[in-house]
Amino acid sequence: MKNKRTAHIISHSHWDREWYMSFEKHRYYLVKLIDELLELFQKEPDFKSFHLDGQTILLEDYLEIRPEKREELKKAISEKKLHIGPWYVLQDAFLTSSESNIRNLLYGLRDAKEFGSVSKLGYFPDTFGIYGQAPQLLKQAKIETAAFGRGVKPTGFNNTVEDAKNFESPFSELKWESPDGSSILGILFANWYSNGNEVPEDEKDALSFWNTKIEQAMKYAATPHLLFMNGCDHQPVQHNLPAAILTAKKLFPDIDFVHASFDDYLKNLKASLPNELQTITGELRNQRTDGWSTLVNTASARIYLKQMNQECQALLEKAAEPLSVMAHLVGFEYPSHFLNYAWKTLMKNHPHDSICGCSVDEVHREMVSRFEKVMQITEMIVQEKGKEIASRIDTRIDNDSNTCIPIVIFNGSGSKREEVITKEVELEKIYFSEMDFQQIPAYFAGKSMPELEVSDSMGIAVQSVYHDKGIRFGYDLPSDGFRRPYFARIAELTFLAENVPQIGYKTYYVNQSENPAQFKQIDIMNHDREMENDFVHIKIHEDGSYTLTNKKSGKTYECLGIYENTGDIGNEYMFKNTLDSLPLTTKGLKAQIKVLENNSLRARVEMIHKWVIPKSADQAFEKEKRMLVWHKNRKASRSAETATIQIRTIMTLDQTSRGPSFQAFIENQAKDHRIRVLFPTNIQTDSHHADSVFEIVKRKNSPEIEWENPSFDHHQQGFVSMSDERKGLTIANKGLHEYEIIEENKTIALTLLRSVSELGDWGDFSAPEAQCLGENEAEWMVIPHSGDVIASESYHLAYQFQAPLTMIQTDLHHGDLPKDNHFLEWNGPSLAMSTFKMAEEGDHVVTRWFNTSDEKADLKVNMPLVKQGFASNIIEEKLEVLQSNNIEIDLKPFEIKTVAWTH
Repeated sequence: MKNKRTAHIISHSHWDREWYMSFEKHRYYLVKLIDELLELFQKEPDFKSFHLDGQTILLEDYLEIRPEKREELKKAISEKKLHIGPWYVLQDAFLTSSESNIRNLLYGLRDAKEFGSVSKLGYFPDTFGIYGQAPQLLKQAKIETAAFGRGVKPTGFNNTVEDAKNFESPFSELKWESPDGSSILGILFANWYSNGNEVPEDEKDALSFWNTKIEQAMKYAATPHLLFMNGCDHQPVQHNLPAAILTAKKLFPDIDFVHASFDDYLKNLKASLPNELQTITGELRNQRTDGWSTLVNTASARIYLKQMNQECQALLEKAAEPLSVMAHLVGFEYPSHFLNYAWKTLMKNHPHDSICGCSVDEVHREMVSRFEKVMQITEMIVQEKGKEIASRIDTRIDNDSNTCIPIVIFNGSGSKREEVITKEVELEKIYFSEMDFQQIPAYFAGKSMPELEVSDSMGIAVQSVYHDKGIRFGYDLPSDGFRRPYFARIAELTFLAENVPQIGYKTYYVNQSENPAQFKQIDIMNHDREMENDFVHIKIHEDGSYTLTNKKSGKTYECLGIYENTGDIGNEYMFKNTLDSLPLTTKGLKAQIKVLENNSLRARVEMIHKWVIPKSADQAFEKEKRMLVWHKNRKASRSAETATIQIRTIMTLDQTSRGPSFQAFIENQAKDHRIRVLFPTNIQTDSHHADSVFEIVKRKNSPEIEWENPSFDHHQQGFVSMSDERKGLTIANKGLHEYEIIEENKTIALTLLRSVSELGDWGDFSAPEAQCLGENEAEWMVIPHSGDVIASESYHLAYQFQAPLTMIQTDLHHGDLPKDNHFLEWNGPSLAMSTFKMAEEGDHVVTRWFNTSDEKADLKVNMPLVKQGFASNIIEEKLEVLQSNNIEIDLKPFEIKTVAWTH
């Protein structure tokens, strides 16, 4: 029969590695599941396939316990009984960087290849919203279909699926299009990824089950091919499924019931799709829902995790990988094995219940250890590769002396840098082998601090200041001998580094001089409450807020930097304000203001608020949690008892900075609340820009008509920006992923801390450490500009704020490399560079850019140490040979372009 319906039943288990139990407890059940599957494949020929949740890390987790099962596992995968990949982990899409999302795919595809087969399905079953460039990334990876559960249709308590009046697509099958026009087939789990779970074998139960399930599936299906997902979170395998399918066939002879894989289902589905499907463009963020179940506030749960993740990503992407490529191009080994370990360890923290901070406390304690491992190994890579390159630089100068110390500054960010930087330098060190270690401190104490001067590679002095940091213990680890302990005299230097190459290095020298060069000293603070450089003027008020003026445009922003506090009776997933809670603010609360540093290079001001706020939610909240009242329906208030929290804010303005940067140290002594910092822009616009994955996305300030939640929070990566044709204000951040646009005064509200007490979702799971008591930190930067963030190229400054420069102290020696050197130069309006690395397979250098604008952009690139380039894609395939190491190519609007290079 031509129109006979087919029920495709796909066995699976959505496997959160860690969530309401620790990783090891969840893994205990994972091992049991895979053991049972392998046995079932052998004993039950009618049990045809199982989808292993789209993430290859589960194979590693299993084989750590059952290494003897590797060949049996490979056999099941190569025979396409067990379906794996394409991801390494099921990441949270919005809280991991652009390059992390690509690494996740590269590592998953590579691991799947080792096991013999990969599922070419962009699998996002439970991802908490998906970035708009996903279709372009998948398309470049030769993946034509994505399946997802969230972002389009509303879900409620315990992931129950609800209808929306203006649901974007009438079908569970739809076209999903990126801003660049890349389009793939989207499969929405319209009835969730458990709509075929626990199929009854008993005829009476099966009749009731299938009558309901078939009706629900037909409601959204665009073809006769109905999808039934036989599994759920940590679901054990259904052993009797073949028998249950026989029962279904008997009861419904007009429907063909098959135990299917996604490969089978998609092949049949695509052959039957109607000519026209609804097209959804860009981000999947639950825009057309009531807003109560978006899970967006995982962006602010346990912010310390996001901050550690941002630091690790930046170290890998903008320091370790670029320095490793530079070292490789001049003859050193590329540390692929160490980078592989660092990336995989980092990505173990990227699953949606991990990086989102929405698990039990044990999970997040283990995450901190993983982040620390990543930072430790990455710092070792950066230091070693920096030293290797420095060893090849001819650091000699005309006035060589034992007191001249070369410092090499490396830049891997892809943007030319001009910054005031600070570096601790060992002026002199004495090894324990040279003097009795007990006598060394006295030796240094008898010597006065010398006058210091910093110069560039041409011998031209640059502005600098320095401080004596005293005596410090250290040690060398020679490659050919035992460790060598020493004491050293330390100076902290602050100096202006100009024109540091986009990908390359620049050498500076620290000289001991009796007559250091004199510079005109114009302190940045010309009044105890005012800062000023060539770009901005800042006036600090008694309550710690400030007025910021863009000197280029003359535009002024009043009352920036007020802190806001509200109650929070939500959970790790969602914010919910207390019923009685009007926001408290520091407006009018006098701050203790103190100047910490003031010279011609930098000024730093400390502002301390002692702020009395409610100590917690009231007792009604404890009852609501025990009764599993859904966050939307909670009505608790804040307690009458108070606590005092201290916020110590340090505002910094450098000579070359386009705006001030901030560090806030929050001593949190209260529970059940949220702290934000406010930036009233008074810019009359109905939209704004935010940094996302390979996109600076434009979003509306106000939600769609279906939205009911009073809160309208959003995700961001590096920054959020408001602008009109004349002026703009961009707030860059480090690991602060949540913001909201408040209609009053068009205010950007940046979340710094959220204190909650429970996991939430489907049960009573206490998470007291999510209150984040004790000291918390936050960093951000305020950048005023003319026009929008793209046209003004302020996005480069925001990206630079996250990317570290690397400074290596070396000595005077011969070498075959110049003192200042670039390994890559590029230019192109509206473009941003995201990577400079070696390919995962083969010996070529991989570079990548993306077009932030809706206009075509011309990219010009020069790579002096390579032979030629070739067009590639995100999975690093060779597509088209380009003519030389000096190329010019066009990028379409919003296009992601990868270029690889042979050398």
